[in-house]
Amino acid sequence: MALLKVVDREGIEHAVDGKVGLKVMETLRDLDYGVAAICGGMCSCATCHVYVDPDWRDRLPAPMADERELLSDLAHYDDGSRLSCQIEFTPQLDGLRVTIAPDE
Repeated sequence: MALLKVVDREGIEHAVDGKVGLKVMETLRDLDYGVAAICGGMCSCATCHVYVDPDWRDRLPAPMADERELLSDLAHYDDGSRLSCQIEFTPQLDGLRVTIAPDE
């Protein structure tokens, strides 16, 4: 397994096993401090909103139009905002650091 660094809403960083081949959201929703992921990864609810660490942003594929549209409507949107359901966890993302965004 590859490492995924997750900063929870309390500011505590956790090192967890990332599930290669699955979306980051699928790892985060299984954590007690993770995301709700209400829509199950359909890119329709934004309850899996995270902030990607600046060092990792350029290593991810650009968000598609539907993700950008959902994110732009969020009160807590910033330049590092992504929907974790749209980020496939690959071996190249070993060490990826994300911060769980506040609830909307």
